[in-house]
Amino acid sequence: MKHSTLLLSCVAGLLACGVAAAQGAPQAITAAGAYQPLPKAAYQPDRNATYKVVFAMTKASEKPDQVNPALQRVARTVNLYAAAGVPLDHLKFVAVAYGPATSLVLDDAHYKAQFGTTNPNLAVISQLHKAGVDVAVCGQAMAEHHYPAEWASKDVTLSLSALTTITELEQQGYALMPL
Repeated sequence: MKHSTLLLSCVAGLLACGVAAAQGAPQAITAAGAYQPLPKAAYQPDRNATYKVVFAMTKASEKPDQVNPALQRVARTVNLYAAAGVPLDHLKFVAVAYGPATSLVLDDAHYKAQFGTTNPNLAVISQLHKAGVDVAVCGQAMAEHHYPAEWASKDVTLSLSALTTITELEQQGYALMPL
């Protein structure tokens, strides 16, 4: 009797550890992109595949002191794929900001001058950059907003335009994810 109780306790303990480990899986992007682990859900990513996605980030944050929701979703996407076991180097992600989302790429000094607060997006952009995600900004939108190119964060790529970036990447087999 004691042996079976001990065995059941050990199995329960191992299951609890497994659940805790799955729920506490380290995120690739910690500054944003929280997600709920759902290991039994359908349409799990293939760990051996390479994923090519261009994210079109077009909306501004509701409040300038909050991380842009589109940037949050890019971070969540990276975290979901990483949690499913897809290596970061299998994620060919480009996130291009334009239109009302353009200001999310501004360096801290210029963001603060415009909005009166530090740029909450910079930590996310930095972590995405380190994870291999190319965060880009539309050069035409920068010009239309009267932002000199050097006002963009050092972790951001200045593209000719969002229009050419998206169409060029789609020609290369990238899936478009409008945000």
